[in-house]
Amino acid sequence: MTYSPWPVVAYAELDSTNAEACRRADAGEAGPLWIIAGRQSAGRGRRGRAWSSHPNNLSVTLLMRTDRTPAQAALVSFVAALAVSDLAQSYVPEAVVALKWPNDLLLDGRKAAGLLVESGPSPKGGLWLAVGFGVNLAWAPADSERPSTCLADHLGPGQAAAPSPGTAFRRLDEVMQARLAQWDRDGSAPILSDWTERGTGIPGPCVARLGRETLEGWAEGLEPDGALRLRLGDGSVRLITAGDVFFGASA
Repeated sequence: MTYSPWPVVAYAELDSTNAEACRRADAGEAGPLWIIAGRQSAGRGRRGRAWSSHPNNLSVTLLMRTDRTPAQAALVSFVAALAVSDLAQSYVPEAVVALKWPNDLLLDGRKAAGLLVESGPSPKGGLWLAVGFGVNLAWAPADSERPSTCLADHLGPGQAAAPSPGTAFRRLDEVMQARLAQWDRDGSAPILSDWTERGTGIPGPCVARLGRETLEGWAEGLEPDGALRLRLGDGSVRLITAGDVFFGASA
């Protein structure tokens, strides 16, 4: 494919790049459009959590429209996870990069990026998708719920410093376009296969916290729609589509 950067709207500060994408989508904007902010005053993560932003990190959302069904469109989470891992591998050794279901980027076991995908009916038909990326480039919060890190702590040979937000964004634009093209061209199977190669904790012991319910079992793999297949102690299987999931012997 011929790479051509998508349009960008840049702000020195926003409440949230995803919130701005949602506002624009509801007003009829279809994208593709990148919304980037030097700082977020009310950054958001999954399940309503706050996301700490920093001027030396990357806070950006891709607004796009799709004619896929909601179930099909949900796979954009895995597409975006692969893109952010492609970004990371441009600067840190491949061996330290892993993905945690469904879309957290881990570097040497610590979280370095998170994604937030939101959607709704588009006034132009189909669905709008807001795919938000928060990538720790040169700073990691010390008070995060789970151990965090940044690209600067894991630089590969020949990398003197973490990329600037602008440089990292240009690389993200390129790899996200490539991963979306792969999805359009080849369907979901190669996306989930590539994700599984970079995934961590599967197969293995797993605890899934689903609101008022906690499940313990063995994570067997991914369903064709990206759901996590969890085999419980009684032999039954639950398909996990959302929740807080913990892998490993200490899960």
